[in-house]
Amino acid sequence: MCHVLIIEDEVLIALDLQDILTLAGAKTFSFAETEREALDAAREHRPDVIMSDVMLREGTGPHAVEVIQGEMGPLPVIFITATPEACLSCDPPAIVLGKPVIDARLREAFRLVAPH
Repeated sequence: MCHVLIIEDEVLIALDLQDILTLAGAKTFSFAETEREALDAAREHRPDVIMSDVMLREGTGPHAVEVIQGEMGPLPVIFITATPEACLSCDPPAIVLGKPVIDARLREAFRLVAPH
């Protein structure tokens, strides 16, 4: 079973990501629209994979990921963003896909990082 935390402040995009990842094998999801919600969601149900936008309504995806990984250890991350250059300094490095995301590329990236 693979649980994915989707950090995305655009609801329709988050639901689209859920549909794509379900077809790729993800089983359960948590959603967050802000950095704070992302931290709360991860603490409530530890994700196997984090899917995150960079710019959020409140806070940033990279900072949320940094805090989550600081608490839980390394987790696979895929950033989906209109500002891929904002992920160049992300530590640890993550897969970065530009928006609009191509379904096949997202499924391929997810299959690379998801636990088997």
